[in-house]
Amino acid sequence: MDAPDVLDLWDLRVRHQPDAPALVTPDRVLTHRSVDRLTDAWAASLAGRGAGPGRLVGLAFADPGRTVLGMLAALKAGAGFTVLDDRLPAAARDSLVRRTEAAVWLGDGAHAPAAAYVPDGAAGGLADDGRAGGTAAGEGAGAADAGGHPVRPPARAAGHDVAYVLFTSGSTGHPKGTLIERDSLRRFAAAVAERLELAAGDRWLQVASLGFDVLIEEVFPALVAGAAVVCRADTRALDAEELHTTMARTGTTVVELSTQYWLEYARWLDARGLTTPPGLRLVVVGGERMDPRPYREWQARQPARLAHVYGLTECTVSSTFYTGLLPADAAEVPLGTPLRDVEISVRRDGRPVPRGESGEIHIGGPLLARGFLDDDAATARRFVPDPLSAVPGARVYTTGDLGRIDADGNLVFLGRLDDQVKIRGHRLEPARVERALCEDPSVEQAVVFPDPATGTVLWAFTVPADPERAPLPGEAVRLTAAERDALVAPLEEQLPDWAVPRVLYRVSVLPKNPHGKIDKRRLSDWATATVTNAATATGTGTAATGTGAGYTVPGTPGPGGEPLSTVLGLFREVLGAPELGPDDDFFEHGGQSLLAMRLLARLREFLPSAAGLRASALLRCPTPRLLAGALATAGPREAGPRQAGPQEAGLPR
Repeated sequence: MDAPDVLDLWDLRVRHQPDAPALVTPDRVLTHRSVDRLTDAWAASLAGRGAGPGRLVGLAFADPGRTVLGMLAALKAGAGFTVLDDRLPAAARDSLVRRTEAAVWLGDGAHAPAAAYVPDGAAGGLADDGRAGGTAAGEGAGAADAGGHPVRPPARAAGHDVAYVLFTSGSTGHPKGTLIERDSLRRFAAAVAERLELAAGDRWLQVASLGFDVLIEEVFPALVAGAAVVCRADTRALDAEELHTTMARTGTTVVELSTQYWLEYARWLDARGLTTPPGLRLVVVGGERMDPRPYREWQARQPARLAHVYGLTECTVSSTFYTGLLPADAAEVPLGTPLRDVEISVRRDGRPVPRGESGEIHIGGPLLARGFLDDDAATARRFVPDPLSAVPGARVYTTGDLGRIDADGNLVFLGRLDDQVKIRGHRLEPARVERALCEDPSVEQAVVFPDPATGTVLWAFTVPADPERAPLPGEAVRLTAAERDALVAPLEEQLPDWAVPRVLYRVSVLPKNPHGKIDKRRLSDWATATVTNAATATGTGTAATGTGAGYTVPGTPGPGGEPLSTVLGLFREVLGAPELGPDDDFFEHGGQSLLAMRLLARLREFLPSAAGLRASALLRCPTPRLLAGALATAGPREAGPRQAGPQEAGLPR
């Protein structure tokens, strides 16, 4: 008898609850029956164009809802899928399209390959009974049942066939395509649904970036549990207020946020004295190390529970969950215990260490990826034979993460064994960015790491090739906007926005610590001294990091320079840049989406005219003077978005 497939779990839900919601979009609510019939039609169209077992279907839609439908349709055609992130630079997108060699592409976004098409029914052509309004481009219509509904293609994929390929950052200069098989996807979806106690009444809000593996966790556990996936109208990130109102309006019960995104939401709730929407029962948080203090504060004030999650793309998204109440004396928020079908061990020199001792985290079991797409060498390095397993041919994934198992059996994260970092939930090998910077002939050396204060933006310190341009020893000179733009422009063509440094300094040497490693703390101190000296020289001082009271720029809107003084002060506060001037660009001084969320929230607190302020106004008016002018005249609702630039990318998951 064949092993069950992820589609078997879906079919079970369709039979048992055909009229229950399965997909909620801003325009309509689709039942399980409607989604099933629509994706059957899509699958027939895909099969008619060559999709099948062992092949990939590429998805490049402009909205998440159709992406979810495309994922399910690809699996029904027997194929796997890959999702093209619309925020990637064009060169990176083109590279991924070539590497995946998809049999067919679905999509309608500006980022979609030229050959992509949209099946009938995708743009809203559903009849009342959920039947697709025709066949895709007249091809691959397939058979219909007695009621005229399309019949799913007969092709049956095996458990070892590909379910999806998603890409992660690598140190070689090319993202690594991780290949997950159908049996792993089935086991993962069922295990997460079980651990989080998902049920038919749940609604999981989809907020992750498309192309990020958290998308898999937002969709398939909900679908196999009979819950509904709630989708936004587009891939634009929600700020804290929009997230809150969207969850309340849609009846969201479960949401997953990156650590930094969750911290921004928690800060927003606290500032307004609010609690989570009444329907929200669970917030899954992960991607970076969690500080126990905000975790405890949330548990004391918010009705929605927390689940701390840990996992890697190579091991089918998530491997462990912590869902308990954090003890008062806990120094770390545990990563929790493994899902069913996941094997966690902590080893040193290939041998398990006693409970409580530290070592490298190893992950085994049937949720491991097959490996990396067309990269046997990298696969062999990270997916190694497991000599400790009694299962023939068993493998284990060496994570590079340092951890321990505590007295309660929970995995605890202790750091990295190598230089890999997490930036806004994404794994990054800094060497990849450092090499790209050094390709510029003016740069001799470079080091890249997340800013120490928030960990949400990359800093870069460069040593000039020309000694005449080097500052004095112990100094860090911040690059001007023109210098920064010239240096990062090539990076923006090949890297996602979150991997591009936004704050760059020039130093005479990269200092070393006693262990011979680059001393990043000393570099941070040099940068802090530079900011402090600049603030002192301009007379702004550290007091300018408040609301800006007392700072007046002649000729600006309103008496006494208001609201420019307030806007400028809040720019300085959020960016941690007391030297910032009224004409300095938010994004050129380290601003990115998470900090933009914080700035918008703070502006709404101090200025009534900012009540309806959205990110589009900040994109069009990125300096304090421009934004203050917009607030003082037309107001934020009339400030339309400027042409999308690279700073719009890298939105939180």
